[in-house]
Amino acid sequence: MNKTLLLIICDFLLLNLLALTRWEKAEPPQSKRAPVPELAANAVTRERELFETMRQSLTDEKAVRDELAQRLSATDAALAAREQSLAQAQTERAKLAEERNVVVGRLTEAQRAVTELSQKVGSATQEASMTRDQLAQLQRELADKQAEAERQRRALADRETQLTDAQRRNEMLTMAVVVAEQDKKNLREAADALKGQVEMERSDRMKVQETTLQLAAGVGQLAERSIELSKEIRDHRPINANVLFGDFLANRVTAAFTATRKGFLGQANRASETSTVLVTDGRQIYALLHVADTVFSLGENGLDWEGVTVELSKAGGARNALSLLQFLAHDPRIVVLPLDLSQATMLGAKVYPLAVDPFKFPDAVLIDGRGRGYGEVGFKLDPGEPGFVRVDNRFFKRLFGDFSPKRGDLVVAKTGELLGIMVNNDYCALLKDFTSTKSIRTGAGLRGQATGALFDELIARVRAMPVKLQ
Repeated sequence: MNKTLLLIICDFLLLNLLALTRWEKAEPPQSKRAPVPELAANAVTRERELFETMRQSLTDEKAVRDELAQRLSATDAALAAREQSLAQAQTERAKLAEERNVVVGRLTEAQRAVTELSQKVGSATQEASMTRDQLAQLQRELADKQAEAERQRRALADRETQLTDAQRRNEMLTMAVVVAEQDKKNLREAADALKGQVEMERSDRMKVQETTLQLAAGVGQLAERSIELSKEIRDHRPINANVLFGDFLANRVTAAFTATRKGFLGQANRASETSTVLVTDGRQIYALLHVADTVFSLGENGLDWEGVTVELSKAGGARNALSLLQFLAHDPRIVVLPLDLSQATMLGAKVYPLAVDPFKFPDAVLIDGRGRGYGEVGFKLDPGEPGFVRVDNRFFKRLFGDFSPKRGDLVVAKTGELLGIMVNNDYCALLKDFTSTKSIRTGAGLRGQATGALFDELIARVRAMPVKLQ
């Protein structure tokens, strides 16, 4: 809408408001008063003049309003003619019609506000002051808005600058990415080439490793075969009797026995010492003896022993007390004394293993239990007694030393293993294990073990054996 037209309409409304106001009704009825001084009369006269002036102003304003109404009518006619002549300006005419409707609405609102304004005439001065304050507030707000707009403009300019910088950086990063992609491609090609080389080197290395493993396996097999051949040569090469007797002398241990019991004539004490060797079945270590080399005898009536002690020593060294004495189930005349590993280590003597193949060589070495002589003897199998072999007495001339085969002598195979022990002058018991049939715990209190009955049972077993083995 044209600002001039809007200003005219506002003036018209204000004049219409002032003209339609009935100021006479607003004045209260005047009561008769006493004559006032001349000053008061003059004040009333000025008030009337003011009213007359205002009434004249209203009349002038009404004339102006009429003139404005005529102008408005002329404007409406001009607008109607213009709408008829400017058919192509449909959009502008619609806007004008809408503005006209707004003006009409505002006129209606202005007429409705006339009544309210009439009630607020008395406070016009105060409202004017408030309007000025509001105008000042609006001006301040406008200044603030302008300042804010200026700040936003500067911020927008800064933002545009930042955007420009960001675009420039983005372009630089894009170029860097392109360069990096090219470098990555070059590196990938180089990596592929290196990978091929690595695969070739790995293949070559695997071939070298396989060859090395084959060589190592061959060397290992050769070493194992060499060890097997060495062992086989040693196993099939008999050891000289002198060497075996020297081993016996270097590794024999001394077994000392003491025993006490009551006899018919009082206390009976016995003591005995003999030489022997340590043997093992792979699980336990034993000292091997014939019962005739101990304080016991299987040829006398059994009486209970009250105390027995057994000690082992080597070359006059410290003595080790043993707590158990066992009689083998294979032949009760064979006695073994169990030792633990610490006792065997303390003695420091060689431990002889049992012969795995006792018939590998037809001869064996017979060693006197007391170390008085040795010699090579032949032995024969007895079909009736598979656990024993018979020593060939025809070869006594080959023995060295002043002795003849007797019970308690040790028989050592040419492999260096223990073959057995002589149970009488003709037969050697082949040892395959150390399973016991009876045992005695050494110490002072033997009465509770009924040793007399034990020996009676052992004597009965020996007498039940064939005469040739007794």
